[in-house]
Amino acid sequence: MDTPIQHLEYTDQATKQMLENVRKRKKKFDDVKKWHYISIYGTLFLAFIFSLYFYIIFVKQYSYNFITMLSAILNDSVAVYFLAFIIVGFGAMNLLKQQKEKKEKEYQELRCEIVDRSKDLWKKEEEWKNRHVVFEIMKKQYDINLYHEKK
Repeated sequence: MDTPIQHLEYTDQATKQMLENVRKRKKKFDDVKKWHYISIYGTLFLAFIFSLYFYIIFVKQYSYNFITMLSAILNDSVAVYFLAFIIVGFGAMNLLKQQKEKKEKEYQELRCEIVDRSKDLWKKEEEWKNRHVVFEIMKKQYDINLYHEKK
């Protein structure tokens, strides 16, 4: 369990465990989101470099005949590797997008459950009056909003 969550006052152990779970899911979501963006920019960069390479090597030399250009592209191993990496990058981008959406859904469901059950989690009057301290720590430390269900 993370140190700020362990040292929370006005919170029982079960609630601390729920807060820790939402923190872990948020971290997993952020990691997948980061890798998704890296895959997008990496694929775009490779596509841009390939476009330059394609124009300089093939379009300038073989612009008179499409069949000759296609044959030259397929015989050039650098162009074939570029295309293969771009296709793999595009596939990784789509796979990471699906994972990102799944992780975001899991994170949002648990976060909304904590918001919905806040009356049950902070039952005592003293806990209820001081729950904003827990919410502030979660917001400042982990960027997890427990005040509202909406994003």
